[in-house]
Amino acid sequence: MLHWLQLIGWLACVVYSTIPAFWFMIHPFAERWRARHRSPYIVLLPAWIAMWIVVALATRPWRDTLLYRSGWEWGVAVPLFACGVYLYSQSGKNFSAKQLGGLPEVHGRNREQRLVTDGIRSRVRHPVYLAHLCEMLAWSLGTGVAVCWGLTAFAMITGAVMVQMEDAELEKRFGDPYRAYRRSVPAVLPRVFAQRQL
Repeated sequence: MLHWLQLIGWLACVVYSTIPAFWFMIHPFAERWRARHRSPYIVLLPAWIAMWIVVALATRPWRDTLLYRSGWEWGVAVPLFACGVYLYSQSGKNFSAKQLGGLPEVHGRNREQRLVTDGIRSRVRHPVYLAHLCEMLAWSLGTGVAVCWGLTAFAMITGAVMVQMEDAELEKRFGDPYRAYRRSVPAVLPRVFAQRQL
């Protein structure tokens, strides 16, 4: 059972660690993607899957290397999993599936272009990325697999850069309303208490 959890954790971290790279293909080139007549996902999705394969092959030799083995860590990992699931569920409220999938970034015409600042997004600007981080930390902590911790660290570094790119792209798209939102709501570490309206 433990072996299977370690294998699943490694594969989950492989996929999660490539999410910033997926968005690196979108945000700096958003205008170029929007100018295309065909869906850019014909290129983007296969490229992302190729990233999974490359990262899996590169990290495979260390997938069984453990930093520790005790079991109590799952007691902390389970609440982190629950937190991630909660954040995913809240992220889907007031936010369409198209927005979650990044369609407004790559399809400029006749696509939904609205800034959502209520619900969970009144406390944290990028709740989906926070959910990804919770899931990666949960797998890393629970399994103790060294490569999971390495992939989590890699995702945190590339994710920080990607959040800055996304903020710049959203600021370009929405202007002053997004700048005001960015000043008042933290990027990834959420505000615990709702801000009082004046």
